[in-house]
Amino acid sequence: MNEQHTDEEHKQEMDQASNEEQENVNEQSAFEGEASEGTEEDGRIAELTRQADENQQRYLRVQADFDNFRRRTMKEREELAQYASMKLIGQLLPVVDNFGRAVEAAKAGGDVESFSKGVDMIFRQLEGVLDAEGLKPMEAVGQPFNPDFHQAIMTVESDEYEEGIVVEEVQKGFMLKDKVLRPAMVKVSG
Repeated sequence: MNEQHTDEEHKQEMDQASNEEQENVNEQSAFEGEASEGTEEDGRIAELTRQADENQQRYLRVQADFDNFRRRTMKEREELAQYASMKLIGQLLPVVDNFGRAVEAAKAGGDVESFSKGVDMIFRQLEGVLDAEGLKPMEAVGQPFNPDFHQAIMTVESDEYEEGIVVEEVQKGFMLKDKVLRPAMVKVSG
């Protein structure tokens, strides 16, 4: 019986060892699974960190490009404002030259009628340049008074016009394209 007991004990020990060995294998597999999950997580974190760094660099480059664009457009705007009148002045130079010639002719004692014709021609040349740039004189006399276009300096009694109508233009008003450049200084019937 001793032998049987020993065989049984031996069998139990073998089963227990086999169970322990199986548990060790299971633990090791679980540990390897956890390690492999940890490695996957570490790889994922590393990838996300790389993407975040890449996006940060891209953001900084775009911000620098935008700052450069803003500085460049501001400089271009300043240059445009500084030289905006260059075209108009270039067109006015022949008018200035003609006025210079007219002054010289007057000093030389030229004929008054030809001098007057010359000044009239220069004035028409100047009006042509200004008209080409969009400058138009306002027609005020006979129009209803409008504070957007007229500056009333006095009211006068008039039999010819009803109340609130421009009677006389003291200083001509001008429009530059669609905007009032200078309102007409007028007298209004009261």
